Amino acid sequence: MPDPVTLWELLAGGSGESPAISAPGREPLDFVGLRRHVESTVNALNGLGIGRNDRVAIVLPNGPEMASAFISVGCAATAAPLNPAYRQPEYEFYLADLNTKALLLEAGSDSSARAAAAALGIPVLELHVGDEAPAGTFELAGDNFGGGGSEGGLAEAGDIALILHTSGTTSRPKIVPLSHPNVCASAGNIQRTLRLTAADRCLNVMPLFHIHGLMAAVLAPLGVGASIFCTPGFNALRFFTWLDEARPTFYTAVPTMHQAILSRAPRNRDAIERAALRFIRSASASLPPQVMAELEETFGAPVVEAYAMTEAAHQMTCNPLPPAARKPGTVGIAAGPEVSVMDEAGAHLSADEVGEIVICGENVSDGYENNPTANAEAFTDGWFRTGDQGRMDPEGYVTITGRLKEIINRGGEKISPREIDEAILDHPAVRQVVAFAMPHPKLGEEVAAAAVLREGMEVTPREIQAFAAERLADFKVPRKILIMDDIPKGPTGKLQRIGMAEKLGLT
Repeated sequence: MPDPVTLWELLAGGSGESPAISAPGREPLDFVGLRRHVESTVNALNGLGIGRNDRVAIVLPNGPEMASAFISVGCAATAAPLNPAYRQPEYEFYLADLNTKALLLEAGSDSSARAAAAALGIPVLELHVGDEAPAGTFELAGDNFGGGGSEGGLAEAGDIALILHTSGTTSRPKIVPLSHPNVCASAGNIQRTLRLTAADRCLNVMPLFHIHGLMAAVLAPLGVGASIFCTPGFNALRFFTWLDEARPTFYTAVPTMHQAILSRAPRNRDAIERAALRFIRSASASLPPQVMAELEETFGAPVVEAYAMTEAAHQMTCNPLPPAARKPGTVGIAAGPEVSVMDEAGAHLSADEVGEIVICGENVSDGYENNPTANAEAFTDGWFRTGDQGRMDPEGYVTITGRLKEIINRGGEKISPREIDEAILDHPAVRQVVAFAMPHPKLGEEVAAAAVLREGMEVTPREIQAFAAERLADFKVPRKILIMDDIPKGPTGKLQRIGMAEKLGLT
């Protein structure tokens, strides 16, 4: 059977009455039921005037309905999951930037996305979940607003399945369209790397508005007929209860989650002894070798670290499972796309030479939407430049030595510093501001900012934080703000984010 090239074809991986989606305290949904539900939702969306390549923003809490809504919307149109923690100004930006056709919300939700959609004249579709409904099933309700030329039926291989924003060093986040072949190829890469079979079950604790959870915890398992157990989101206090209920063979998470789990492991020895994890996966941020070793000792299972990004529909490299060698401190070997290291001129470097990590393959996006400048900078001879500096050893294991970009990586959440700059600069007392990363013992990096006030005006760091919190999601609000007479500048007079924490004594 050929590899799937659409989400609908990917769902053929499950057979019979095997469970597909389950959740705490819910009746599971088998693969037959999941395919019927997806078909029903595609028909419902078509009936409401939504068809292939129309953008449907999804703002739902983590859980089985978010998982099935992502798949169902992707089979009919283009899924655009957004972070439920955003504020109204953020929603207005993302909804407008995506040219959103409709917004999908829980019935009765008071999300500020509703007000943002109203401000932009975007129709809202409501998701209704019955009291006894199996996990992942729902009904859609909304006014038919006309197709406007939309083409109905199941999405085809040339269509865009998923569209996400990725933070960049410019003030405007870039739009990453991922086609059906992109996401299906990525799911296949993950399946092969992890040797997934229908006997596997994933305990998902990752947010499902992020490429990590959508690919590694949802599409990859479902594509081989494996089961996914959808939690309401990461909670270290409940993790071990879910571990007992779900009986998973693996879970995938960011390093900060792994560390939180380890902190509660001593008081949950019984649950750990009952667990039968085949492996543990880590991605989205660097996993300290010490944490990897502690996880393996605690759970008696191998830990594999992957290197991934949105533009690659997630996975690029991964440390392989035993009996192959795992090298702590590296992000493993090429795990799907081709991987190389390139110098600034575009020449491929030899083993152990340091340069920019580049990739090419079926899972890699064709380019950013409506951004020819970014595409010209990102692609060299068909290779995508990741913006990460690193080297590859003679055996093909990749080590990341630093980031060329200025993105703040707060525990796996990638944050554009200029977005923070612009929010704080709206404060009438602030004349100049620069956001930057400062080291954090658990998150890896935390958000900090330095600000210069307007002459004769006063404001405290706490007041600036409160102001920013009205405009930014909580994880983007600087935890440290310095009020300064002047911010250190480079030789050309530019503010330099990289190295700012060290210059200001925050390391």
